[in-house]
Amino acid sequence: MANGRVTGVRSIELGVRDLQQSAQFYSNVWALEEVASDAGTIHFRATGGEHHVLTIRECGKPALLGVHFAAEDRAAVDALCAKAKGYGVEVAGNPAALPASAGGGYGFRFKTPDGLPMSISCDLVAHPNVVLDRSRPSKISHVVLNSARTEEQVPFFADVLGFKLSDSTHMMEFLRCSADHHSVAIFRNNGPSLNHVAYELPNIDGLMRGTGRVKQSGFEIAWGIGRHGPGSNVFSYFIEPNGFVAEYTTELDQIDEATHVPMGPDYWNKVMPMPDRWGTAGAPSNHMRAAMSGALYLGEEGERCEDIIGRSLGVAAE
Repeated sequence: MANGRVTGVRSIELGVRDLQQSAQFYSNVWALEEVASDAGTIHFRATGGEHHVLTIRECGKPALLGVHFAAEDRAAVDALCAKAKGYGVEVAGNPAALPASAGGGYGFRFKTPDGLPMSISCDLVAHPNVVLDRSRPSKISHVVLNSARTEEQVPFFADVLGFKLSDSTHMMEFLRCSADHHSVAIFRNNGPSLNHVAYELPNIDGLMRGTGRVKQSGFEIAWGIGRHGPGSNVFSYFIEPNGFVAEYTTELDQIDEATHVPMGPDYWNKVMPMPDRWGTAGAPSNHMRAAMSGALYLGEEGERCEDIIGRSLGVAAE
């Protein structure tokens, strides 16, 4: 059996209260481009080749409906599915063909030990053109998840999905599946929930231009602009209309596997006691901390979200 592993974050899937309001934000403000839609669902691409980086679905309340990972080929997808089943987490059937409206391909869905919905796929349709606009996101950089049981999540991502530990702080575990310093991070927090989604900009000038566009559209910077410790990435954070935290980021460290040594909490507490090494952003406000904990979107009332989890893979929720 092939030793499958994921190779990157493909897209994020979110349940939203108002589909058109959310679509306006992600198109006109966040600068993604709609590529496909059907009843109650819209897929958006960034400037890179990935078919889509964001799916939003009309839902009774805001919800994380999926973090979607890429794998190299069908053999890797099959191997990852077998490992997930062997680990004992909930897996929604065997890998299968995926809907053409979402880029097609081959994959399966599952839940983490915390119960968060994920999927892994290969062979999605890619865009032949790359858009040259540095003020717009090029891809999903990373996703940060909240967990009250970090000690259970990190082994799952490492042993099943093939992630490696890049660095640890007293608050977060940073995990990589490519040269990027981290594609997933686990935040010690009330959970399980989505902490934030980071979209990559090509450079600092692009991040500043994109941040300016979002501000001019009426959304104030919720935290930033600054530069993080682990990963060294520049950041600006916003709270979008559903209460999710969205980040523009750039200059994430690229890891040399031959030389990288993960550093632990004591190291980072000594050299980088604040989450902003520049000192320009300061510490996040209480409101921002609440948003990152998932409280703003989890506090909404509604129904139907469980019914549409996993619809992007064309199977009914269990």
